[in-house]
Amino acid sequence: MKQLLTLIVLASLSLRAHADIFAVFREQDGSTNWQYIANTSASLLILTLLFVLIFLVRAHRRAMRSNRALTEIKATLEDRVAERTADLRETADQLRKREAYIGSIVNSMPVMLIGLNQALQVTQWNKVAEDTTGRPFADVAGMNLWAAHPAITLTEEQVRSVLDSGQTLKVKHTQRGQYSFDITLYRLEHDDDTGIVILISDITKQVNAESKVAERDKLSALGELASAMAYDISLPINTIFKRVSAARQQIEAAELGPVTEFLLKEVETVRQSAQQSKAIAQNLLELAGSHHNTRQTADVSAVMDRSIELAKDLFTNSDGLAFRDIEIRRSYAATLPQISCFPSELEQVFTRLLRSAFYALQDGAELSDNKPRISVEVGEFMDSLWIKVGHRGKCLNADEQLDIFEPFFAISTNQTSFPVEHRLSYPYFIITEHHRGHMSVTSDEQLGTSFNIQLPLD
Repeated sequence: MKQLLTLIVLASLSLRAHADIFAVFREQDGSTNWQYIANTSASLLILTLLFVLIFLVRAHRRAMRSNRALTEIKATLEDRVAERTADLRETADQLRKREAYIGSIVNSMPVMLIGLNQALQVTQWNKVAEDTTGRPFADVAGMNLWAAHPAITLTEEQVRSVLDSGQTLKVKHTQRGQYSFDITLYRLEHDDDTGIVILISDITKQVNAESKVAERDKLSALGELASAMAYDISLPINTIFKRVSAARQQIEAAELGPVTEFLLKEVETVRQSAQQSKAIAQNLLELAGSHHNTRQTADVSAVMDRSIELAKDLFTNSDGLAFRDIEIRRSYAATLPQISCFPSELEQVFTRLLRSAFYALQDGAELSDNKPRISVEVGEFMDSLWIKVGHRGKCLNADEQLDIFEPFFAISTNQTSFPVEHRLSYPYFIITEHHRGHMSVTSDEQLGTSFNIQLPLD
């Protein structure tokens, strides 16, 4: 291109130097020298072609170099893309494996795991949470926590406080005799969309096991105390029996006149009281060994009959009413199934109920002229056995009905509360905890007082 431009410039300059630029192509006579024109044109064409050829060769060489460079770059890029693709695949596989591993850990956890974002919407919901609530993760994802799990005992204020403060919160939720949960809330370290994690552990079995161990220790201590008391009581009782027998013999042998009958009556009263004390001591011994680790199959009607006979020996007021003087009306169903229970413990429960009825009849004797009476009913209804002990003695007011099944130390020490010696907290504990039953009381001036016990048959 540079040569062509040079030629054009020279031609333009030659216009000024020659009047006829084609004079070189003419003969002396003025005719055209075609041979010279042909040779010149051929030479120019050859030179032009040569220039073009050189240009094309150089261009071809540059293209070849560029192609080789492009080929090398392409090969390098392909290698890099292949390496990067392999790295991405390996990274993706590792991410999938880690995600599967983390998911397996989350779903294998023996506790409920719930993840929430800043808006308290569900972002994590493991297998235990699905089994507990009956709702799969696909149904609750993105839902509000309390819409997804209405039964949860946490409040929005508690969850918000953990989100705001970042401090771990531990909450225990227990329904006595039914379930126990240990709830832990903590905020994640990075403040991302998943802001908080809730762990709910079912510790019902652990709490029940700990309660059984504590209960066993308490019963062991109670049994030891009852045995020691029974032994200590039996010593003076035996002395009283010996002295009473000796005094009776001396009174009968002596000639004391009219006072002999009075003294013999007093000695007999002392002997009966000593006999009652002996029965109380024996009952303490039975109470000490009443609890066993294994249940037994027993007839509740027979257990009630034994309790009534025991009450006749235990409850006697030398200056007033004796349990033997009370009319016992039994109403047992014709066919009653035997139940799995602790017979000695049920005997203690029934005896305490009869004791409560005895003292209520004794306090209410002056209010009625009718013969004191206790009604005992045992029947079957649905899948339960029902026991009812009723009387028409002194009624319980509303406060006493609330206090009678409560331990003395668990309520106010107000003097107007139900006296501790007449409480039935231990029988209530035996029925509700040891036998998984129910126990209640109703008391009315017109209908009397009734203690009701429900025991499951299975």
